[in-house]
Amino acid sequence: MSQLVIAMIAFLCIFSTAMLGLYLRCVLPEHHLSEESSNAIKLATGLIATIAALVLGLLISSAKSTFDTVKGDLVHNAASIVRLDRLLFQYGPPAQELRATLRRDYALWVDLLASDDAGRTARLTNPEISARVEAFQRKVAELSPTTPAQREIQARALRISEEVFAARSLALLQREGSVALPLLVVLVSWLAIIFGAFGLLAPRNGTIVVAFLLCALSASGAILLILEMDTPLDGVIKVSLGPMREALARLGH
Repeated sequence: MSQLVIAMIAFLCIFSTAMLGLYLRCVLPEHHLSEESSNAIKLATGLIATIAALVLGLLISSAKSTFDTVKGDLVHNAASIVRLDRLLFQYGPPAQELRATLRRDYALWVDLLASDDAGRTARLTNPEISARVEAFQRKVAELSPTTPAQREIQARALRISEEVFAARSLALLQREGSVALPLLVVLVSWLAIIFGAFGLLAPRNGTIVVAFLLCALSASGAILLILEMDTPLDGVIKVSLGPMREALARLGH
Protein backbone atom coordinates (compact mmCIF):
# COMPACT_ATOMS: atom_id res chain seq x y z
CA MET A 1 0.00 0.00 0.00
CA SER A 2 1.45 3.39 -1.01
CA GLN A 3 2.22 6.12 1.50
CA LEU A 4 -0.37 8.47 -0.01
CA VAL A 5 -3.14 5.88 0.25
CA ILE A 6 -2.34 5.25 3.91
CA ALA A 7 -2.36 9.01 4.60
CA MET A 8 -5.71 9.39 2.82
CA ILE A 9 -7.22 6.55 4.87
CA ALA A 10 -5.93 8.25 8.03
CA PHE A 11 -7.47 11.56 6.93
CA LEU A 12 -10.85 9.95 6.25
CA CYS A 13 -10.86 8.20 9.63
CA ILE A 14 -9.90 11.35 11.55
CA PHE A 15 -12.23 13.75 9.74
CA SER A 16 -15.14 11.29 9.77
CA THR A 17 -14.97 10.86 13.53
CA ALA A 18 -14.93 14.65 13.94
CA MET A 19 -18.11 14.88 11.85
CA LEU A 20 -19.60 11.99 13.83
CA GLY A 21 -18.89 13.94 17.01
CA LEU A 22 -20.72 16.98 15.61
CA TYR A 23 -23.68 14.77 14.71
CA LEU A 24 -23.81 13.12 18.13
CA ARG A 25 -23.82 16.53 19.79
CA CYS A 26 -27.17 17.21 18.13
CA VAL A 27 -28.83 13.90 19.05
CA LEU A 28 -27.53 13.20 22.58
CA PRO A 29 -29.61 14.27 25.57
CA GLU A 30 -28.46 17.52 27.19
CA HIS A 31 -27.30 15.91 30.43
CA HIS A 32 -24.75 13.89 28.44
CA LEU A 33 -23.05 17.16 27.54
CA SER A 34 -23.31 18.88 30.92
CA GLU A 35 -20.36 20.81 32.28
CA GLU A 36 -19.25 17.87 34.42
CA SER A 37 -19.45 15.50 31.45
CA SER A 38 -17.56 17.93 29.20
CA ASN A 39 -14.78 18.31 31.78
CA ALA A 40 -14.43 14.54 32.09
CA ILE A 41 -14.25 14.17 28.30
CA LYS A 42 -11.64 16.92 28.10
CA LEU A 43 -9.47 15.24 30.74
CA ALA A 44 -9.65 11.85 29.04
CA THR A 45 -9.00 13.40 25.64
CA GLY A 46 -6.04 15.34 27.02
CA LEU A 47 -4.45 12.11 28.22
CA ILE A 48 -4.86 10.45 24.80
CA ALA A 49 -3.63 13.59 23.05
CA THR A 50 -0.46 13.62 25.16
CA ILE A 51 0.27 9.96 24.36
CA ALA A 52 -0.46 10.51 20.66
CA ALA A 53 1.82 13.56 20.55
CA LEU A 54 4.66 11.59 22.13
CA VAL A 55 4.25 8.68 19.72
CA LEU A 56 3.97 11.03 16.73
CA GLY A 57 7.15 12.84 17.77
CA LEU A 58 9.02 9.55 18.23
CA LEU A 59 7.88 8.31 14.81
CA ILE A 60 9.01 11.53 13.11
CA SER A 61 12.38 11.31 14.87
CA SER A 62 12.78 7.64 13.89
CA ALA A 63 11.82 8.30 10.26
CA LYS A 64 14.23 11.25 10.06
CA SER A 65 16.98 9.05 11.49
CA THR A 66 16.30 6.39 8.84
CA PHE A 67 16.36 9.02 6.10
CA ASP A 68 19.66 10.48 7.30
CA THR A 69 21.22 7.03 7.69
CA VAL A 70 20.39 5.97 4.13
CA LYS A 71 21.53 9.34 2.79
CA GLY A 72 24.83 9.00 4.65
CA ASP A 73 25.30 5.43 3.39
CA LEU A 74 24.78 6.49 -0.23
CA VAL A 75 27.15 9.47 0.09
CA HIS A 76 29.78 7.25 1.70
CA ASN A 77 29.15 4.70 -1.03
CA ALA A 78 29.77 7.31 -3.73
CA ALA A 79 33.02 8.41 -2.09
CA SER A 80 34.19 4.79 -1.77
CA ILE A 81 33.42 4.10 -5.43
CA VAL A 82 35.68 7.00 -6.47
CA ARG A 83 38.43 5.74 -4.15
CA LEU A 84 38.10 2.25 -5.60
CA ASP A 85 38.34 3.59 -9.14
CA ARG A 86 41.48 5.57 -8.30
CA LEU A 87 43.10 2.52 -6.73
CA LEU A 88 42.44 0.48 -9.85
CA PHE A 89 43.92 3.32 -11.91
CA GLN A 90 47.05 3.25 -9.73
CA TYR A 91 47.31 -0.52 -10.14
CA GLY A 92 47.98 -0.10 -13.84
CA PRO A 93 46.82 -1.49 -17.22
CA PRO A 94 45.78 -4.95 -15.87
CA ALA A 95 42.97 -3.25 -13.91
CA GLN A 96 41.60 -1.07 -16.73
CA GLU A 97 38.91 -3.58 -17.65
CA LEU A 98 37.82 -3.66 -14.03
CA ARG A 99 37.46 0.12 -14.04
CA ALA A 100 35.16 -0.10 -17.06
CA THR A 101 33.12 -2.83 -15.34
CA LEU A 102 32.90 -0.76 -12.17
CA ARG A 103 31.62 2.28 -14.06
CA ARG A 104 29.07 0.23 -16.01
CA ASP A 105 27.70 -1.51 -12.93
CA TYR A 106 27.58 1.71 -10.90
CA ALA A 107 25.75 3.50 -13.72
CA LEU A 108 23.16 0.70 -13.71
CA TRP A 109 22.78 1.04 -9.93
CA VAL A 110 22.25 4.81 -10.14
CA ASP A 111 19.72 4.40 -12.97
CA LEU A 112 17.75 1.86 -10.96
CA LEU A 113 17.62 4.15 -7.91
CA ALA A 114 16.52 7.10 -10.04
CA SER A 115 13.88 5.14 -11.92
CA ASP A 116 10.18 5.52 -11.10
CA ASP A 117 9.39 2.19 -12.73
CA ALA A 118 6.91 0.09 -10.74
CA GLY A 119 9.15 -2.95 -11.16
CA ARG A 120 12.23 -1.18 -9.86
CA THR A 121 12.20 -2.93 -6.48
CA ALA A 122 12.29 -6.33 -8.12
CA ARG A 123 15.18 -5.20 -10.32
CA LEU A 124 17.12 -3.84 -7.34
CA THR A 125 16.94 -7.24 -5.63
CA ASN A 126 17.53 -9.21 -8.82
CA PRO A 127 20.07 -12.03 -8.25
CA GLU A 128 21.87 -10.78 -11.36
CA ILE A 129 22.93 -7.66 -9.45
CA SER A 130 24.45 -9.76 -6.67
CA ALA A 131 26.14 -11.98 -9.24
CA ARG A 132 27.78 -8.94 -10.83
CA VAL A 133 29.03 -7.79 -7.44
CA GLU A 134 30.54 -11.20 -6.69
CA ALA A 135 32.09 -11.42 -10.15
CA PHE A 136 33.72 -8.00 -9.73
CA GLN A 137 35.18 -8.89 -6.34
CA ARG A 138 36.41 -12.20 -7.72
CA LYS A 139 38.20 -10.45 -10.59
CA VAL A 140 39.86 -8.04 -8.17
CA ALA A 141 41.04 -11.00 -6.10
CA GLU A 142 42.35 -12.70 -9.26
CA LEU A 143 44.68 -9.83 -10.14
CA SER A 144 48.32 -10.93 -10.15
CA PRO A 145 50.37 -8.20 -8.50
CA THR A 146 54.05 -8.15 -9.36
CA THR A 147 55.24 -5.48 -6.94
CA PRO A 148 54.67 -4.76 -3.24
CA ALA A 149 52.80 -1.59 -4.23
CA GLN A 150 50.37 -3.55 -6.41
CA ARG A 151 49.81 -6.08 -3.63
CA GLU A 152 48.97 -3.25 -1.24
CA ILE A 153 46.62 -1.67 -3.79
CA GLN A 154 44.88 -5.01 -4.39
CA ALA A 155 44.31 -5.52 -0.66
CA ARG A 156 42.92 -2.00 -0.28
CA ALA A 157 40.70 -2.42 -3.35
CA LEU A 158 39.24 -5.64 -1.95
CA ARG A 159 38.57 -3.96 1.38
CA ILE A 160 36.90 -0.92 -0.18
CA SER A 161 34.83 -3.03 -2.57
CA GLU A 162 33.51 -4.97 0.41
CA GLU A 163 32.54 -1.66 2.09
CA VAL A 164 30.86 -0.43 -1.10
CA PHE A 165 28.68 -3.45 -1.57
CA ALA A 166 27.91 -3.78 2.14
CA ALA A 167 26.59 -0.18 2.13
CA ARG A 168 24.54 -0.99 -0.96
CA SER A 169 22.98 -4.01 0.75
CA LEU A 170 22.21 -1.95 3.85
CA ALA A 171 20.44 0.70 1.78
CA LEU A 172 18.31 -1.98 0.11
CA LEU A 173 17.38 -3.52 3.46
CA GLN A 174 16.12 -0.12 4.66
CA ARG A 175 14.08 0.70 1.55
CA GLU A 176 10.85 -0.78 2.99
CA GLY A 177 10.90 1.36 6.12
CA SER A 178 10.71 0.43 9.78
CA VAL A 179 7.37 1.91 10.91
CA ALA A 180 5.07 -0.96 11.82
CA LEU A 181 1.57 -0.83 10.35
CA PRO A 182 -0.12 -1.82 13.68
CA LEU A 183 1.54 1.18 15.32
CA LEU A 184 0.10 3.46 12.65
CA VAL A 185 -3.35 1.90 13.15
CA VAL A 186 -3.18 2.60 16.88
CA LEU A 187 -1.97 6.17 16.30
CA VAL A 188 -4.76 6.90 13.81
CA SER A 189 -7.27 5.40 16.26
CA TRP A 190 -6.06 7.75 18.98
CA LEU A 191 -6.29 10.74 16.65
CA ALA A 192 -9.79 9.68 15.61
CA ILE A 193 -10.90 9.51 19.25
CA ILE A 194 -9.42 12.95 19.92
CA PHE A 195 -11.17 14.54 16.94
CA GLY A 196 -14.40 12.74 17.79
CA ALA A 197 -14.27 14.30 21.25
CA PHE A 198 -13.54 17.71 19.73
CA GLY A 199 -16.61 17.38 17.51
CA LEU A 200 -18.74 16.30 20.45
CA LEU A 201 -17.83 19.42 22.42
CA ALA A 202 -17.80 21.97 19.57
CA PRO A 203 -20.75 23.97 18.20
CA ARG A 204 -21.97 22.87 14.79
CA ASN A 205 -21.16 25.52 12.17
CA GLY A 206 -19.19 25.97 8.98
CA THR A 207 -16.14 27.46 10.67
CA ILE A 208 -15.76 24.43 12.93
CA VAL A 209 -16.10 22.04 9.98
CA VAL A 210 -13.40 23.90 8.03
CA ALA A 211 -11.15 23.97 11.10
CA PHE A 212 -11.58 20.21 11.59
CA LEU A 213 -10.88 19.66 7.90
CA LEU A 214 -7.61 21.60 8.05
CA CYS A 215 -6.54 19.93 11.30
CA ALA A 216 -7.30 16.46 9.92
CA LEU A 217 -5.26 17.29 6.82
CA SER A 218 -2.39 18.42 9.02
CA ALA A 219 -2.49 15.23 11.10
CA SER A 220 -2.63 12.99 8.03
CA GLY A 221 0.12 15.12 6.47
CA ALA A 222 2.33 14.34 9.46
CA ILE A 223 1.68 10.63 8.92
CA LEU A 224 2.53 11.02 5.22
CA LEU A 225 5.76 12.80 6.16
CA ILE A 226 6.69 9.93 8.47
CA LEU A 227 6.04 7.31 5.80
CA GLU A 228 7.91 9.27 3.13
CA MET A 229 11.03 9.78 5.24
CA ASP A 230 10.90 6.19 6.44
CA THR A 231 11.19 4.98 2.83
CA PRO A 232 14.01 7.24 1.55
CA LEU A 233 14.46 5.40 -1.76
CA ASP A 234 10.81 5.74 -2.82
CA GLY A 235 8.01 8.27 -2.86
CA VAL A 236 8.08 12.05 -3.10
CA ILE A 237 10.70 12.68 -0.41
CA LYS A 238 13.75 10.73 -1.59
CA VAL A 239 17.43 11.01 -0.84
CA SER A 240 19.35 13.05 -3.37
CA LEU A 241 21.31 11.06 -5.95
CA GLY A 242 23.48 14.08 -6.73
CA PRO A 243 26.60 12.74 -4.97
CA MET A 244 26.23 9.40 -6.76
CA ARG A 245 25.89 11.06 -10.17
CA GLU A 246 28.91 13.23 -9.42
CA ALA A 247 30.89 10.13 -8.46
CA LEU A 248 29.76 8.39 -11.66
CA ALA A 249 30.99 11.33 -13.74
CA ARG A 250 34.44 10.98 -12.17
CA LEU A 251 34.79 7.26 -12.80
CA GLY A 252 37.13 6.22 -15.59
CA HIS A 253 38.98 9.55 -15.73
